[in-house]
Amino acid sequence: MSPAFPSWAAFFAMGGYAFYVWLSVAVTLLSLAGLLLHTRLQRRRLIAAVQRREARDVRIRASKSVTPAAAASAQENSL
Repeated sequence: MSPAFPSWAAFFAMGGYAFYVWLSVAVTLLSLAGLLLHTRLQRRRLIAAVQRREARDVRIRASKSVTPAAAASAQENSL
C-alpha cells in the first residue's frame, strides 16, 4: 500500500485545491464546535429552568399545606 501523497507539503497542497479543501474542513469544524457550544448552553438553561420550576412547585405546595387556622395563629403570634 502506498501513501496518496509523497510528502507532507503535497498533502497540505492537496493537488492545488488546498484553499477549498482546508476551507471546507475549517467551516465544518467551526460548525460542529458551534453546535456543541449551543447544545451545552441550551442544556444549562434547560436544567436551570427545571430547577426553578421545581422550587416554585415546592413553595406552592408548602403554602397550600398551611391551614388557614395555623396561618391566622402564626400571624397573631407575630404581632
